[in-house]
Amino acid sequence: MHKLTAIKLATVALIALAGTAASSAARLRVVATTPDLAALAREIGGSAVEVTALAKPTEDPHFVDAKPSHIVTINRADVLIEGGAELELGWLPPLLESARNSKVATGARGRIVASQGIRMREIPVSFDRSRGDVHSLGNPHFLIDPVNAKIVAGRMAAQFAQVDPASAALYRANLASFNARVDAKLRQWEGQLAPFRGAKIVTYHKDFVYFASRFGLEVLETLEPKPGIAPSPAHLARVIGAMKAVNARVILVQPYQNRRTAETVARQTGARVLDIPQQPGARRNTTTYFDMMDYMVTTLATALRGG
Repeated sequence: MHKLTAIKLATVALIALAGTAASSAARLRVVATTPDLAALAREIGGSAVEVTALAKPTEDPHFVDAKPSHIVTINRADVLIEGGAELELGWLPPLLESARNSKVATGARGRIVASQGIRMREIPVSFDRSRGDVHSLGNPHFLIDPVNAKIVAGRMAAQFAQVDPASAALYRANLASFNARVDAKLRQWEGQLAPFRGAKIVTYHKDFVYFASRFGLEVLETLEPKPGIAPSPAHLARVIGAMKAVNARVILVQPYQNRRTAETVARQTGARVLDIPQQPGARRNTTTYFDMMDYMVTTLATALRGG
């Protein structure tokens, strides 16, 4: 966060230039903190919006590298979508302070907090940093439950319409189309994973709890002993023992997590390490939310089948 102090002056001229380039005929400028939120915004906004994601698909959304271009992008935004539940707490607030855009300030019509309306999991009864990087508002990795994606898409459609009433009918139509497609695909995804209900999976971080709950899987262990805490040899030995006891066959990791640690555990348990990014664009041919979910479900089902 301290980097932002050094780059504020460098962005002043860029912001001024961006302001002069604005056009009344331009599409709604939507900025999303992460690619999954950006993907949903494109589904709902369609031709009426221009969407930019701040984080890269392979970047840890907890620790995004702040850049001068991010300040400019937020300064020009008509709508800002954040995940909320403290996901972006370490990097978004100082960017907003520097961007000085009242249209996307807290409580403004142009500010969308995706976690609002979600039934959050793992809300701690007491807040204690000794438990690791625990989010006081609950686990923020909720979009890989397609039902939650529908909730977030509905909020986007409603607030896009408030900011841009002329396109309200388009946003409603796109939302209806999105929801219908989610319902159809959810039946397909549930069918693919139905043979493996109750299967034990291991993840690096506590980032698949919503996915596991939706599809009837059980997260047996995490390689991190606590969220954000690097695995110790003693903890990994316990994980290996637990996996052997129930023949857990897969370990799920994301691009920014330590794959070597997962491979070490896999060698000692006979499990497979699966690269399962939660962001569209992190893998080839996964540019949309549906592409991403197809990849996640198919990859996991294949591995659990032994393929």
